[in-house]
Amino acid sequence: MMNNSFVNMASIGEFDPLNASIPATKVEITVSCSKVCVTYPNGILIHLLSHCFVQFGRTEVIDNTLNPDFVRKFILDYFFEERQNLRFDLRSEKPLGGIQGKKCGTIIVKAEELNNCRESVMMQFCGNKLDKKDFFGKSDPFLVFYRSNEDGTFTICHKTEVVKNTLNPVWQAFKIPVRALCNGDYDRTIKVEVYDWDRDGSHDFIGEFSTSYRELSRGQSQFNVYEVVNPKKKGKKKKYLNSGTVTLLSFLVDIEVTFLDYIKGGTQINFTVAIDFTASNGNPAQPTSLHYMSPYQLNAYAMALKAVGEIIQDYDSDKMFPALGFGAKLPPDGRISHEFALNGNPQNPYCAGIDGVMEAYYQSLKSVQLYGPTNFSPVINHVARYAASVKDGSQYFVLLIITDGVISDMAQAKESIVNASCLPMSIIIVGVGPAEFDAMVELDGDEVRISSRGRYAERDIVQFVPFRDYIDRTGNHILSMARLAKDVLAEIPDQFLSYMRTRGIKPSPAPPPYTPPGQPLQTQI
Repeated sequence: MMNNSFVNMASIGEFDPLNASIPATKVEITVSCSKVCVTYPNGILIHLLSHCFVQFGRTEVIDNTLNPDFVRKFILDYFFEERQNLRFDLRSEKPLGGIQGKKCGTIIVKAEELNNCRESVMMQFCGNKLDKKDFFGKSDPFLVFYRSNEDGTFTICHKTEVVKNTLNPVWQAFKIPVRALCNGDYDRTIKVEVYDWDRDGSHDFIGEFSTSYRELSRGQSQFNVYEVVNPKKKGKKKKYLNSGTVTLLSFLVDIEVTFLDYIKGGTQINFTVAIDFTASNGNPAQPTSLHYMSPYQLNAYAMALKAVGEIIQDYDSDKMFPALGFGAKLPPDGRISHEFALNGNPQNPYCAGIDGVMEAYYQSLKSVQLYGPTNFSPVINHVARYAASVKDGSQYFVLLIITDGVISDMAQAKESIVNASCLPMSIIIVGVGPAEFDAMVELDGDEVRISSRGRYAERDIVQFVPFRDYIDRTGNHILSMARLAKDVLAEIPDQFLSYMRTRGIKPSPAPPPYTPPGQPLQTQI
């Protein structure tokens, strides 16, 4: 660690679900460094941390420079009534040997409030007759885009790829949020610099030009052919005209849709729960069992079910939820089942609300015999069959699996997940109890995309968390459940959107506001 900077924006402290507030606005954080006194051939990383200094994100790596200007931005919710502590860690992939008493550089942090702008724009540019900069070749040009700030400074917002050995490059089309390009201000200056790439990082400046979003929105025309000017050359040479031109080839605006756009348009979230009834949970009649029904408090299974279910149920209009069990011997013949209805009705496993699911769970504990093994694939395939029948975006399926131990059908479960990754479906796995859950981390797929028989999952659809990580030390079960739900549901909107976007499914128009019977319709004048 080389340098810490603290920015007091308002502090999150412990997450309190009962007093959590809605952010007043969003702020974009930009990070750069100046005069960093260290040699680092492998590049540097900056970590941005918040919420009691848990990692929030990290920048890209920039090689061989003492003044890195990072492109990646960090969007933070801003709370007026809280003090939010941010810590910036500058790291190297080699140990840093700073000189005691000597200033080792500065981290520069800029914060700017973002307008509520959901537009993105796809643009493509080409260059013509750019200056030759390489002695043995032509040039390796790339573009750097900067947004102007309210104080007159500029903030980097995009870099194109490098096009090798040409004075007439055609860069790939790129997509950028309008808020990143101009903060939603269509007349704000956008500066574009043109460089010749050099392997050692000392890129040669070719020239620059300025434009605005409003000018660019005219699309391909004579108005969007820009002279690339090098101010130093222009000041020294009377006959200097320019260092080439850059032309806008295409400009396409797209409105970014959100998870709530689909919900407002009528998409239903179908919630299914699957509970582990294997013998490793212990005898439900004994207080040491993970299934023990205490008259004084919920067991870990019930807490996980209630925590997640009570949030998801608000996105389902009929609030009828299938509830399944696996790993038990069923009455009357003692057959082992890995896909049985908790309410005892295999033709209709639906329960009324989360309270109905809880009641069915408690009744099952009294009638089935805990056995084994721990097989996930039957319940995953059960939900996948329903998801496969509704792929038009009108429904999305979430399966919650609550388990205590090591999975027995790993190969089959991985194949089921890979198959389900192309369906409108997400899987949440909550591990309860003290067991090791290494296999669950593999199913999660955050580090390495899950695969089966050479096929990789189309999307990351699994989120695993061990419940013990969320238990409040003071015994506050409401807080434990809120922490669990907050983390375990965090990936669902992105998983949902990734399915809709890859299938080209747009949200349906939101229905008109409800008007009570007997009330006149409101007419806008």
